[in-house]
Amino acid sequence: MALTGQIWIAPAAAEVDRARAGQYFAEVTALCAREGGRLWGVSLCGPMVIADPITGSIATSQPAPEAERPAGLGYSNAALQWGEQRWATYTWQQIEAANQRARLMLHELFHRIQPELGLLLPEPSNEHLDTVDGRYWMQLEWRALARALESTGPEREAALRDALAFRAERRGRFPRAADNERTLEINEGLAQYTATVAAVATHAEAVADAIDQLAKAPESESFVRNFAYASGAAYGVLLDETSPGWTRRLDGTDDLGKLLATVGGLEPAGDAEAAARRYGSAELRQTEERRASEHEARLAELRHRFVEGPVLVLPWARNWSFQGNQVTPLGDEGTVYPVVRATDDWGSLEAAQVLVATDQSKLVVPAPGKAKGTRLEGDGWTLEIAPGWVVRPGSRTGDFELVRE
Repeated sequence: MALTGQIWIAPAAAEVDRARAGQYFAEVTALCAREGGRLWGVSLCGPMVIADPITGSIATSQPAPEAERPAGLGYSNAALQWGEQRWATYTWQQIEAANQRARLMLHELFHRIQPELGLLLPEPSNEHLDTVDGRYWMQLEWRALARALESTGPEREAALRDALAFRAERRGRFPRAADNERTLEINEGLAQYTATVAAVATHAEAVADAIDQLAKAPESESFVRNFAYASGAAYGVLLDETSPGWTRRLDGTDDLGKLLATVGGLEPAGDAEAAARRYGSAELRQTEERRASEHEARLAELRHRFVEGPVLVLPWARNWSFQGNQVTPLGDEGTVYPVVRATDDWGSLEAAQVLVATDQSKLVVPAPGKAKGTRLEGDGWTLEIAPGWVVRPGSRTGDFELVRE
């Protein structure tokens, strides 16, 4: 799906090519076998399924169970229970378009085993990473981590001390930032680190990939969720050098930055502001302040679409997916997620953008022009309504809500 102005373009149906899917399964299985459980004491290999929810076509790496297909299958790259096993699941179109297919598939294979490792935690909010200061200090940390990965000896130690200083400065400015960031680095950062290491044959290749990820991370529209990918890969690769076998000693309460500081005997640089000047801080600050001005205009537009203007309110969806590169928090109103697919007893929704309530009690889209029938369309969304459900006027004039008949 793509959003261009106010026009939403739905993807064309795409049948899963089972021959190519089989090739992808074979490639990643060979990588799993080479890794051999070295990192976590558990093999990454396991059942995989690639699906396209529009056509209903799938390909599996082993015979599919007789159990009913999970409703969310093919809506996102994820890990979920199907029958008696936990499967790594992939969206066909994303797998086909992936530049780093092996890394993407290994990422989800780690999520498959993550619960048994005790490393799957409730996902927190990191809204502070949509602020000028949050983004500014995060990018400085990334720059210092990249310098550390590129260097050795005293130069690496100095860069690591800078990275730790930038990390501490950011977290000191926002309540709960330290724990929220730490949790997402465990949830998503470890998956990305694992995939980064397992996808290549040598440590040098993993270092090069981690540096590349740090360089590309600022291109993401939002850091709220995506920051953990680059950070997790970088800290993990650095820990491989300073503390071999660290993954076997890790638990869900650990902080990757603190682990690196402890094993390296490192203290953060004493003056974070002075250290920042060594990484182009003045230009970076100006860039982020310009972005903030543009971002405020974008927030005002989103609040008008999803809060102030007429809306359609849907119940919460048990199965839903989104693309993580443009997640936009709207404070107490909730968070706007892009390219959402959602299914539940009430039907199915495909939308360019959806406001998800902070308490995850409802989904919100702009109100439709007409609210009759079992298929509704609005600004950037399409809703298929299941039998037994109906759209009725909401509490405000112009609002609607989807309810049971």
